[in-house]
Amino acid sequence: MSDKAKLNFDNNEYEFQVIVGSEKEKAIDVSSLRSEANLITIDPGFKNTGSCRSSITFLDGEKGILRYRGYSIEDLAENASFLEVAFLLIYGQLPNESELNKFLDDINENSIVDEDLKKILESFPKSAHPMGILSSLTSALIAFNPEKKISLNNSYNSDHDLMYNSIVKLLAKIPILVAWVHRRRKGLPLEYGDYNLGYVDNITKMMFQLPNQDYVKNNVIVNAMNKLLILHADHEQNCSTSTVRIVGSSEASLFASVSAGISALWGRLHGGANQAVLEMLEAIKNDGGDTKKFMVKAKDKNDPFRLMGFGHRVYKNFDPRARIIKKAAHDVLKDLGIDDPILKIAKSLEKEALNDPYFTSRKLYPNVDFYSGIIYKALKIPKEMFTVMFALGRVPGWIAHWREMRMNNDPIGRPRQVYTGENRRSFVPINKR
Repeated sequence: MSDKAKLNFDNNEYEFQVIVGSEKEKAIDVSSLRSEANLITIDPGFKNTGSCRSSITFLDGEKGILRYRGYSIEDLAENASFLEVAFLLIYGQLPNESELNKFLDDINENSIVDEDLKKILESFPKSAHPMGILSSLTSALIAFNPEKKISLNNSYNSDHDLMYNSIVKLLAKIPILVAWVHRRRKGLPLEYGDYNLGYVDNITKMMFQLPNQDYVKNNVIVNAMNKLLILHADHEQNCSTSTVRIVGSSEASLFASVSAGISALWGRLHGGANQAVLEMLEAIKNDGGDTKKFMVKAKDKNDPFRLMGFGHRVYKNFDPRARIIKKAAHDVLKDLGIDDPILKIAKSLEKEALNDPYFTSRKLYPNVDFYSGIIYKALKIPKEMFTVMFALGRVPGWIAHWREMRMNNDPIGRPRQVYTGENRRSFVPINKR
């Protein structure tokens, strides 16, 4: 097999190297296309463009495969803690016990947020969307955690202590900010937790502990949260991850880059999908709750109604994350014994779709957004907070990609364009127009 791809254009032939990844994916390296042929490629949405070489996550949508650093998502969700997975994504290997304990200790040591940041939080109107608040607070962390200046003889990429400190600070403070945003919406006091409880245990404590009550750990909820965070930890070169990488390519700080990623995740077509699921369920309830009626509407190509949380633009067969979180969702509902009409509608839609040939033949199975929405609803997390919970899980993936991009000295991101505007025009003074 040739390791070159040939392009014939304007009576000239050009050759470009074919790159083969570790999972036998092939890519044509067109980085010299403009210099050699005075051409560029155009690929709206970058659906067929590889922006980097990465060793973090492998995704095969046709086969329903998702692996972090070579480990299957099924093995990790069943056996690992979220903090182990965070370490794995960022540093490439699972930590031993000593490394994991040090990682948690260092996170715990950086778990105090400047009190002035509380004032910024409290200055937001209560109508502000939590994702906008989280993005702003993450960006504000830069002011309270200024980076050490880099000498001419050193670089950020080679100063591993500086990079490590930024990483543990972000992993320590983001859960606190998420919990504070949640508690403020609930009218609860803003309190610190204790990472000595464990990373995910502490997250659940900070979010759900009520005033003047002792925190009682619920293993079913902690297990579900652990799985949700792992399943959302990374997903290859999606919109928000690519945003983090391109912002970071300008040598922007970790906090600034992740703040940009949070904003990208906010969109309905990305992280906002699980919020859209709940809004759909509420609309069905308000219409009377007849799920069969809406299943018929979903099949009608002329009807604008769309069944949110079913199918996936990447996974063409099934979403491997949905298989894992489906059981956790049912465990949470059973453990809490919730009698909620919205959740009844969700279970009815799930049952009907899994037994309807129209949906099964088209591989329109419930995806991870469908089940995560059900869990968050059961935990009484407001729907506006759903994407914030997604962001909480995605932070290690963003950190891993930012670090990889910086360690590899990747060039600054600078896409090209095909200009379609006016040709040169002469300026006419305003009194002559």
